[in-house]
Amino acid sequence: MAGTGLSADPAEYRTRLDEQSDEQIDAWAAELMRDVAKRRGVTRVIDDFRAAASLSETDFERVFAAGGGAPATLGRDAAGHVIVPTVSLYNLVPGIRATSRKGREQLIGYLIANFGELVYV
Repeated sequence: MAGTGLSADPAEYRTRLDEQSDEQIDAWAAELMRDVAKRRGVTRVIDDFRAAASLSETDFERVFAAGGGAPATLGRDAAGHVIVPTVSLYNLVPGIRATSRKGREQLIGYLIANFGELVYV
């Protein structure tokens, strides 16, 4: 597992993530978003990402658009949660990099926050 960045607990996982390239972090974050959306829904991904990156709804919209997400596709579900098309979740990765000097740390935070999801996969 050492070569992949995976580990048995979140603390060791963070250490291993810190050793990975930006490209690898970005790929894993985008893949995790897709996988979680398939199993648990888009709103779960958005809520988790917003929490890990400390983003308000307005910040989330800005990050989504900065990453190439079409602002017109951003909406709300029946419960009032912000939603975007599942196929465009990956836009959050370049978006957080473009809008935040802490983008890498925020993406790592998202991966760590979803450590249990990684174990599930």
